[in-house]
Amino acid sequence: QVEELTAVSARLNTEIKNHEKEVAENQAALDKATAIREKQLAEFNAEEKDLLESISALKSAVTVLSKHNSFIQMPATHMQAVAMTMQRVMGKHAPMLAGVLTRSERRLVTSFIQSPQDYFDAEPTFKQSYAPQSGEIFGILRQMQETFEANLAASQKEEAENQKAYEDLKAAKEAEIKAGQEQIDSKTQELADTDEKNAQAKVDTEDTKASLSADEQFLSMLKEKCQMTDSEWEERQKTRQLEMEAVSKALSVLAGDDAHDLFTKTFNPAFVQTRSAEES
Repeated sequence: QVEELTAVSARLNTEIKNHEKEVAENQAALDKATAIREKQLAEFNAEEKDLLESISALKSAVTVLSKHNSFIQMPATHMQAVAMTMQRVMGKHAPMLAGVLTRSERRLVTSFIQSPQDYFDAEPTFKQSYAPQSGEIFGILRQMQETFEANLAASQKEEAENQKAYEDLKAAKEAEIKAGQEQIDSKTQELADTDEKNAQAKVDTEDTKASLSADEQFLSMLKEKCQMTDSEWEERQKTRQLEMEAVSKALSVLAGDDAHDLFTKTFNPAFVQTRSAEES
């Protein structure tokens, strides 16, 4: 039983170590995924904030321009505000707009940002040529706004997908960790019970060995005593046999004719007491 319990204990120890390794690996994977998700979320929040601010600014600029038929009718402060909005948006999101605006559109935007005052004047005859360009600026603003809104929607969709994938991964890893921990707890309890039984079995084995040793010693002493008793009995039997032989021999001698003649010769009737004297 001790050998069997020792084998079970060794197996449980190995299984517990394997489960602990699996739990640690799953926890590490979950921690890594959580760190990645937190980084993704921070990047998304920053991007979303920038896009929302840019969209809001572009909407305001489009609203301002839509209220006027041409830049000539627009107050200079409004024009400056639109130019500053385009400059800020172009600077912040240049990589995003690189594939959206054509080279000519970028040159037009750059010209407008550098000299917005050239696009309005009190003399219509001098700035009539800017009327088509004002429409282009308006169109570029709308195009930028639509691009940012599309990118925001795509970014929000990607964020939702990333969050869903993380939640699925987290649920799976947490389930694996829980199952692994339950196995560890169960096998740890089983190991404790097994080790306790093994310890008791070892004590019982030692007690049995001690009892067996005592029994063997007693048996050895008993055999030795029996041997002595047998020897003594044999000796007594031999002595009794000799005695019986001697008695038989003596009886044989006494019963013989020689002994009878000798007895007759030595017998004196005078020595035989016929009666006892009574005291007066």
